[in-house]
Amino acid sequence: MFALCATGFASAAQQPQEVSSSFQVPRNDLANAQALVNQLAALSPRVDRNEAKLLADCAYATVSQLRRQYRMFGTPIFNNFLIYHGLKKRGYCYQWSEDLLIALDALRLTNLELHWGESNPGNWRENNCLVVTARGQPFRSGIMLDCWRHLGHLYVGPVASSWEPYVENSKYARFVLAKSPASNASGARHHVAFQRITKASAKTGYH
Repeated sequence: MFALCATGFASAAQQPQEVSSSFQVPRNDLANAQALVNQLAALSPRVDRNEAKLLADCAYATVSQLRRQYRMFGTPIFNNFLIYHGLKKRGYCYQWSEDLLIALDALRLTNLELHWGESNPGNWRENNCLVVTARGQPFRSGIMLDCWRHLGHLYVGPVASSWEPYVENSKYARFVLAKSPASNASGARHHVAFQRITKASAKTGYH
């Protein structure tokens, strides 16, 4: 998982203004990344545009890398089917969100905050995303980053406008970040379409 971050993410924690251009945003995502910068900057006058650009570039570059790593094709549900049958290892919605959370957390953001969002928790329709807010602002004021619904092409929009009712799960976000240095946090139990039943773990009870 940390292969995504490489040395660029480590240096981002120390010198965020210098590393923003090192993220390889796909050419066809450049306009989308700039649009995300504008949305993030509009969250609050206190949001620094350089930090917004750092996050946007990192998000689009990371999702592009994950899309290749996960070997996405067909539809999101079809990829869940392949994972269920052991033909692929990763690609569930929560795995996308875990990997993106780890990458963005490494940026050591100061004006923006990262939140774990989930809709329909506890059943097979559960979906997970990240939500970015201005520091100190409520979850519902944020911008959602959903990697799964468009097959690894980042969906961005106000979480309050989503047709799915998202709620915050801060405990699971802390679990992912606490587990990431030593192991893959994806062993947790999530209720998603075509997922194998696994032993109860950290997310159980946090729904």
